[in-house]
Amino acid sequence: MKKFLKFLSMIGPGIFAIGYTIGTGSVTTMAKSGADYGLGLLWVLALSCLFSGVLMSAYGRFAAVTGETSLHGIIKFLPCGKLLAALVFIGVIMGQYTCLGGILTLSSGAIIEAFNLKIGVFPVACFLMVIMYSLLMVGRYGFFEKVLVFFVMVMALTFIFSVGVTFPDAVLLKKAIKPLIPNDGASFLILAAFVGTTMAAPTFVTRPLLIKEKNLTERDLKQEKIDSTISAFMMFLISGAIIMVASSVLFANGKSIDKILDMAQTLEPVAGNFAVLLFMLGTLSAGLSSVFPIMMVAPILISDWRSGKMETRTVSFRILCLAAAAWGLVVPALGGNPIIVTVMAQISNVFVLPVTIIAIMWLLNKKDVMGQHRAGIMMNTALFAALVFSIIIAFTGVVALVKNFS
Repeated sequence: MKKFLKFLSMIGPGIFAIGYTIGTGSVTTMAKSGADYGLGLLWVLALSCLFSGVLMSAYGRFAAVTGETSLHGIIKFLPCGKLLAALVFIGVIMGQYTCLGGILTLSSGAIIEAFNLKIGVFPVACFLMVIMYSLLMVGRYGFFEKVLVFFVMVMALTFIFSVGVTFPDAVLLKKAIKPLIPNDGASFLILAAFVGTTMAAPTFVTRPLLIKEKNLTERDLKQEKIDSTISAFMMFLISGAIIMVASSVLFANGKSIDKILDMAQTLEPVAGNFAVLLFMLGTLSAGLSSVFPIMMVAPILISDWRSGKMETRTVSFRILCLAAAAWGLVVPALGGNPIIVTVMAQISNVFVLPVTIIAIMWLLNKKDVMGQHRAGIMMNTALFAALVFSIIIAFTGVVALVKNFS
């Protein structure tokens, strides 16, 4: 047990990355993908998680070697640094705050379904926000990490168990696993949302702050790389498990998904009430593991810009977290469709992604900043591939929005 706890403490920044990346938005996107296309888009998930690991490692290396954080480092070391930092800041905040309402609505729906409550979504959403805000008021990174470890472990175990219960037969597996090349508005929409939820800019931009909180330096680059690799693999494993379950219970029966509860209702006759409860518990854990860090994103990025360190006990931190909580309640209050809101929010995340990649490529190739740890051929090749991929996906997102709303 002690070894396991030591392992978890070593991958603390990675746990935050999984918390940011896999929420009910991810569950929704992955479930819809599995329902509509089987395992056909699994190759996109694999690429997205691979590049996510590369970018986490790149931002982690920058932080460990220089002791600087993302926005502070961009402003300090790059020409037009304030403009670049502003673009990153605005893009990340807009993407994350757009996600928040949909995630909160879906999480509240999971609670109502799991406990068969006769109550509306808004009161449950308010209750969740009160709990999340109360936890944030503790103001210690170590405590935040422990909260996220709990949610992420519950999420991983429940979704992986669900795969074991619903694993498809050979005939369905052969049919479902055929790779799909998106060619219409609907598949473009899912493709862009796929990448927006697994290759998410806040995962990388906030990473140097977490590396600094863990006191990792250039002597710990090996540990940082292990953390990045495990995080990316866990993202693929958990997201892939959701796609697999959706393929087994929805794609196999020719059914789509309009709300996350559709998944539970279809799962029940296949796997029983216990499996449904587990899946809803995983969905709730995914939601809470995302709501928690999203509420923090504005104040910690402001402290990154201002001082290059995480400030979680200030008055501004508390006020901005409260503002995020209030904003998150807008979608549940208005009764918006959380599936549409969430998928669109995931797409919005892809547009800031190229800027975050360009910034870190530029920083890692400055010899006066990185010294002997400047990016080599392999890292530059991987970052360039990630940049090309992100630009293609951003273009795909534009096409998807035009096709679906024109």
